[in-house]
Amino acid sequence: MLISLIRCEKMKCKGTLIWPAFFLIPVIPVLLGCGNYLSNLGILKSEWYSLWTQISLFYSNFFFAPLIGVYCAFLWRYENFHSCRNLLFASPVSYGSIYFSKYCLVCLITLSTQLWLAVLYIAAGKAVGLEGFPPLDILTWILRGTLGGFVIATVQYILSSSTPNFALPIGLGVIGGLSGLILANTRSGIFWPYSLMLLGMNSNKSEDMVSGRFSLFLLICLLYLILLNLAGTRILKRTVK
Repeated sequence: MLISLIRCEKMKCKGTLIWPAFFLIPVIPVLLGCGNYLSNLGILKSEWYSLWTQISLFYSNFFFAPLIGVYCAFLWRYENFHSCRNLLFASPVSYGSIYFSKYCLVCLITLSTQLWLAVLYIAAGKAVGLEGFPPLDILTWILRGTLGGFVIATVQYILSSSTPNFALPIGLGVIGGLSGLILANTRSGIFWPYSLMLLGMNSNKSEDMVSGRFSLFLLICLLYLILLNLAGTRILKRTVK
C-alpha cells in the first residue's frame, strides 16, 4: 500500500516546479562557491577541501533548507486547494499511510539532492582545474549531512502539511537555515535541528566538526526523526476538518 501511495505522489509531482528546482537551485551555490574559490586562490591552498568549504558555505547555510521547504510545499500544494485535503482524508487510507507516503518521497528527493550536489561538486572541481577526485571523507560528509537533512525535511514537511500557506514554510526554511548557521558555531548547535545538516556536511570547514561526537550526532538525528514524525502524524489528524 505504502509503495503504491508513493508512486501516486510521484505522479503528482509531474508538471510541478519540484524538478526544475531540484536541478537548478543547487547549481547556484556551486557557482558562487567556485567564484569564491577562484577569487581566493592565494589563501585557499587545500584544493578539494578548499573548494568544499566555499560550496558548502552557500549550499548548506542559505539554499538547502529553503529548497527542502519548496519540495514539501509543492507536495502539499494540491491538497491545500479548496476541499482537496478533506477529499484526500475521506479516502479509505489511514492517516499514517498518507503522511508517510509524502514524507518518504520528501526523503528520497532530499537524498537525490545530496547526490546531485556531489556530482556538481566533482564537476566543479574538474572545471576549476583540480586533479584527481575528492577525498573520500568529503563524500562521507555529504552522506552524513543527508541524515541531518532528513531532520530538516521532517520539520519542513510538518510545517507544509499543517498550513495551507505555500510561502510560509519556505520563509520559515530561510529563517531556520540562518538560525542553524548561527547555532552550528556553538556547543549547543548539535541539539538544534537546523544545525545538524551543517555539522554533518562540515559547512565552510575543512576539519571534521563532528569528530568525537558522531555517536551523539547520530542519536540526536534518530531521536528527532522518531519524535517529529510521531508528532507530525498527530498534527496532521488535527488539521482535518
